[in-house]
Amino acid sequence: MVENGVARAVEWATENPRWVDDAMVYGVVPHNFGPEGFRSVTQKLDYLKDLGINAIWLAPSNATPTESGHSYNVSNYFELRPDYGTKEDFAELVKEAHRRGIKVLMDVVPNHSAYEHRYFQHALRYGEASPYYDFYDRDEEGNYTYYFNWTHLPNLNYENPQVRRWMTEALSYWIREFDVDGYRVDAIWGVRQRRPDFWPAMRRELQRIKPEMVLIAEASARDPYYVQEGFDSAYDWTDELGHWAWENVFEEPTGIAQRLHHALTNGGKGYHPDSLTFRFLNNNDTAARFLTRYGADLKRVAAALVWTLDGIPCLYTGEENGIEFEPYQTPDPISFIDRGYRDYYKQLVAIRKANPALRSREVAFLGSQGEAYAFLRRSPEQTVLVLLNFSAEEQTYTLTGEAQPLSNKIGKELLTGREVNLSDNVSLAPWEVMIIAFA
Repeated sequence: MVENGVARAVEWATENPRWVDDAMVYGVVPHNFGPEGFRSVTQKLDYLKDLGINAIWLAPSNATPTESGHSYNVSNYFELRPDYGTKEDFAELVKEAHRRGIKVLMDVVPNHSAYEHRYFQHALRYGEASPYYDFYDRDEEGNYTYYFNWTHLPNLNYENPQVRRWMTEALSYWIREFDVDGYRVDAIWGVRQRRPDFWPAMRRELQRIKPEMVLIAEASARDPYYVQEGFDSAYDWTDELGHWAWENVFEEPTGIAQRLHHALTNGGKGYHPDSLTFRFLNNNDTAARFLTRYGADLKRVAAALVWTLDGIPCLYTGEENGIEFEPYQTPDPISFIDRGYRDYYKQLVAIRKANPALRSREVAFLGSQGEAYAFLRRSPEQTVLVLLNFSAEEQTYTLTGEAQPLSNKIGKELLTGREVNLSDNVSLAPWEVMIIAFA
């Protein structure tokens, strides 16, 4: 590649495709989009394009014994859920998404198979005589292993080279045959525990087919393993498995800004310099929607936070319209009628797209003052100051430290389009967001 006018070799194992820094992801649950699965999603691609996103993350779509809902229990890694449609329907979805400049990420589940998978059933029936007995991880007594209470999800044995080849072929298949752009990798922390050297090899195999493919780890971005060992991005989790870094930030109405600073800075420890955090307010695992739990005012401020921070921002099915539901409890199509939020989200997406500082990896967290919070985003072209009031009371934020040079400068507030001449003390109305760009 050429960088700053100089040719250099690409570090395929650790460097991200260029498009990932500009990625704006929408989490798609096909059965919530409409009764025709993939076809229903294809019918809404123009809607998603108008929203401004440039990548979709499809909920698990591989064959499953589950009749409805999410399918993290895979019974065939080379087939699709019949209720979502045919392979032809899927190919059409990918083609039409690409025609609109939208990347397609699948949700893949390599840690475990379904209990009903034919390999596991064969191993149950014939024991050690089965050629698939060693496809599954086992304890010293020969019992299959699983995490938590997931007795229906037997762990795969990555010490077995046949399993490693099987999973490599499965992920290669959807990229090679259908041109998908990468994967969100479910429960990757489990594979990491049992075979930590597997994913760099997997990445090399996938990049042979599509160098620009992307891997997002369902694991904590605070752990440097993932960006060092084959992944482009990881979740905004704490060090505790499955816990959103912001899950306690909004629980009490006061002190939000202080708790947020602790979460964003990893308690002051920071992140690996190559870290690219996958950020969200809602996803498949967050149960009741953010709006349901915290209300409209806080939703608007928190949405602005997600879409102005570094990392990869993600919207999840219906979030842009203020639809309130729980993904695992909702097997049927939801309404996409806007409840007064879509234009705001479209504006946030457009602001991120138009301002390179918001898509850079540079961020300086200025910290909390009262119930207000601020941070800086920078690129060679511009500086953006983001100010957020997390309360129903007016707040004053004093520009100090790295922000102090912006005092008495004129910037453009991007949500309103008005010019702003900053003073040392910036007044923020209740729940106000200011995104101020300086050339």
